[in-house]
Formats: sequence, C-alpha cells, structure tokens
Amino acid sequence: MNQPYFFCNKREQKAALIRAQGKFLADRLNGEHFVYLFSVDSFFAEIWYRRDNYEVDLVLSFKSLALLEPYLEEVNIAPLLGL
Repeated sequence: MNQPYFFCNKREQKAALIRAQGKFLADRLNGEHFVYLFSVDSFFAEIWYRRDNYEVDLVLSFKSLALLEPYLEEVNIAPLLGL
C-alpha cells in the first residue's frame, strides 16, 4: 500500500483501503465501538465502528507493539514480527 496515499485519505477511504489490502487479525469491543485490527504492509491499523449504526468513527494506524496489548491474549503476532 502506498503509505503517503493512505495517510492523506479521509476516514472512510482509509477504512476501505485497510479492508481491501490488509490482513484481518482480531476484533474486540471497546465501550460503544467494535474495533477491528489489521496488518497492513509495515504497520497495523484499527478500524473503530460505532455499535449503534456501524459507521466508521476512527481509523488508527501504528507501528508500536505496545498498542497491540489489547489483542495479545487472542492473537499470536509472532509470525508477523518474524519471531
């Protein structure tokens, strides 16, 4: 994925790119949101959907392994890290 293109897009466009080109890893509930985690090229991304209407509220992209903590009990990320 062309990262500069990704980071210039709006929330809905980012979510569509992640769903099309990313690899789904896990999901979780966080308050009023369904949160879906994807691996996309050299980074991770979360899509936050509102539970009441399933609209995209937030799209986060990150490389920090610390932000994967909510998923560590569900997903073995070692293969993604080359471990």
